[in-house]
Amino acid sequence: MKKLIKYTLVGIAALGLYGCEDQLDRYPKDKLTPDKFFRNEQECQLYTNDFYTIFPTTVYGESADVIAKNVLTSEVLGNRTVPATASTWKWEKLRDINFFLEYSSNCKDRDVRLQYEGLARFFRAYFYFEKVKYYGDVPWVDRPLASNEEELYKGRDSRDLVMSKVIEDLDFAIEHLSPTKETYRVSEWTALALKSRVCLFEGTFRKYHGLNDADYYLAECVSAAGTFIEKSGYTIYKSGSTPYLNLFSSINAISSEIILARAFNTAIGLKHDVNGYLTGTTMGRPGLLKNVANMYLMKDGTPFTSQPGWETMQLPDESKNRDGRFAQTVRTPGYKRIDDDKESAPNLAATMTGYQLVKFLLPAKYDAYQASTSDMPLFRTAEVYLNYAEAKAELGTLTQEDLDKTIKPLRERAGVANLSLEWANANPDPYLASAETGDANVTGANKGVILEIRRERTVELLMENFRYWDIMRWKEGKRFEKPFEGLYFPGVGSYDLNSDGTDDVCIWSGTKPDTKIPVVYELGVDVKLSEGDHGYIRIHDDPNLVRTWNEERDYLYPIPTDDRVLTQGAISQNPGWDDGLKF
Repeated sequence: MKKLIKYTLVGIAALGLYGCEDQLDRYPKDKLTPDKFFRNEQECQLYTNDFYTIFPTTVYGESADVIAKNVLTSEVLGNRTVPATASTWKWEKLRDINFFLEYSSNCKDRDVRLQYEGLARFFRAYFYFEKVKYYGDVPWVDRPLASNEEELYKGRDSRDLVMSKVIEDLDFAIEHLSPTKETYRVSEWTALALKSRVCLFEGTFRKYHGLNDADYYLAECVSAAGTFIEKSGYTIYKSGSTPYLNLFSSINAISSEIILARAFNTAIGLKHDVNGYLTGTTMGRPGLLKNVANMYLMKDGTPFTSQPGWETMQLPDESKNRDGRFAQTVRTPGYKRIDDDKESAPNLAATMTGYQLVKFLLPAKYDAYQASTSDMPLFRTAEVYLNYAEAKAELGTLTQEDLDKTIKPLRERAGVANLSLEWANANPDPYLASAETGDANVTGANKGVILEIRRERTVELLMENFRYWDIMRWKEGKRFEKPFEGLYFPGVGSYDLNSDGTDDVCIWSGTKPDTKIPVVYELGVDVKLSEGDHGYIRIHDDPNLVRTWNEERDYLYPIPTDDRVLTQGAISQNPGWDDGLKF
């Protein structure tokens, strides 16, 4: 039976007030007497269970420049404005964490106390990492504040100070959290995985944005990820003929690879709607973008974009001899839904690009609204492997042995030849290095292998909520301005997308044909092609809705004006954002 963790604080209600003062000085739980609580493990666990609500509810809804939906985010459009308030500038959870740390000494069992202090400091590190990603410099507060303390209205502390404190918290958590593997509870291994994530982000952000101490954070990433790889015992899941697909379509998290998951279960009312999202016609119609479809390698390890005629291949041809993750991420010829013997072609009515996603898709019995109960992975081993390889590549210390223990297992699962360090650096892929289709700011002796590791990260972690932040740390925001495209069509006509002998879509112009084909689109009205009468499906190309990226502003979010006013300007605004305030 699935182990269920209900991330709620039973019997204790939070006080709800307003603003920065509410968030940092409120007495967090009514009827909670500090000197009489946290005396034993049960009370510590009861309180800290609430910390788990800081994690995202689901991860599969990402977009950025890899997946397109019928509506673009304001980040991708470049039309963000300064808000009065923002959900990402909330501090209640920090107050609750610090409150626990202030009074955890009530627990006289030293081992229990240190373990739960390690848990609290893990979540404080996670909390502040998210704040730094969004806002850069933020106020560092490590104790519960009273309503009359001036520190409530302090300005922002430096990124250097805040991130040094994050590392201190993570190191404490790693030392004191339990090494016992628990799929639904934070362990020592979760803390090592988080540290590798935090330090890779911070190290590469600093490198590509010209900040100090990049190598320090990259080295810390290597150390944390290396310890995890050598000592944790977690592996890459490889069972079955479609192991990558099965990993994400499993109802219960597969604990050999997944380090931490969020549990879902009908019995306690925890459900999500991944099936509706991936198969419905009214939930955004998500689809893989062509630029990412092109990244999937051939099985022999050579780029798809080095194949003759790749530019005009249709789905049945472009799917042949590809990285196994391609057919386990989108519908390709031969695809069958789990527990179904019938082949299912891509449904253009349910996907904007024609590349219909199947990662995370469950059997059809879960298609009812909000009926999906598969666990959501929050940390998994493949990410740690990728963090290790990328950090070493950026430091210039990567070896073939490093690739053999990190990239090779991922490619083996996908049926792809291993990555050669020497070959990659001698032959950087022009597609990945191009300013139009790739990352042009990668330079140096390890250019080729860094690009290959980024490719690997893109296809392996797709739909897991990493891509936007990868673009931020690599300083590649201009990618959002590029055309968003999908499948190639040579012109009007009827097309069999999965080679089963039945046409799946008809594109017409002039007189609408009388046909029983399920999807019938008028060219130029229902679907646009990049070259007018032929080409790639072109989406979000309205000339009145031009996507722009401001290199001097958009890598950080604006500070909400309410909090700027509350602190009378002590909280400064991020560069480039005009909030109309005079301080």
